Amino acid sequence: MKTYPAIDLKDNKCVRLTKGKDDTSQVFNTDPIDQAQYFEDQGCARLHLVDLDSAFGRSDINNKTISKIRDAISIPIQLGGGIRNSKTAEKYFELGINYLIIGSYAVKNTEKVIKLSKSFEDKIYVAIDVLDETIMTNGWQQKSIFTPTKLFQLYDKTKIRGYVLTDIENDGMLSGLNLNMISLNLSLTKKKLIVGGGLKDMQDIKGLKKIQTPQLEGVIIGKAFYVGGVDLKKADKLLGTNA
Repeated sequence: MKTYPAIDLKDNKCVRLTKGKDDTSQVFNTDPIDQAQYFEDQGCARLHLVDLDSAFGRSDINNKTISKIRDAISIPIQLGGGIRNSKTAEKYFELGINYLIIGSYAVKNTEKVIKLSKSFEDKIYVAIDVLDETIMTNGWQQKSIFTPTKLFQLYDKTKIRGYVLTDIENDGMLSGLNLNMISLNLSLTKKKLIVGGGLKDMQDIKGLKKIQTPQLEGVIIGKAFYVGGVDLKKADKLLGTNA
């Protein structure tokens, strides 16, 4: 398992939200390219990049910044936020983005995302954005008819790489990872799982260490890093390199 530090882009700045709400953004760095280079210099295995503006329906605002980040670092990038058609997905792959995280589109256009995964095998993650056991879409603002179990049933036998599980209730709250929720979802799928939402400090990393398996691919570290709760090098050392 590896740590995947997060850059959430809003108006071309590096921000963090609380519970994914658009009006709660707090700027942590006005230069996301510099932030990405810092994460690479720290030895991080992959960057978790989110286009918040696109997630909330404001497309194209961060496109140049995303391209500059891709050019500035050599480590893999996984990108999510507002990928609601195959053309957009293909554009990001052409740009050199290594992995895409698809949420709303994967819920509302299952067959198209399955087809996309055949063209880009092992490159797509389906977002499992959970609030009250329900999958949320459109920037986490709309409830879907899906539970995590239903999405696992739809996608487990496809060519997607895995899932990114986010606990919306705890996201950005520094309240601690929901390890029970993570363990439950690990038991429901055979695909790789990346987890995030609520990570607070090194105690959470130690908790993940106890349940980690090769299936548990990574943990997204956002606000916990920016407020000094987690040292990335220490976290990676603790988790080891068995991902």
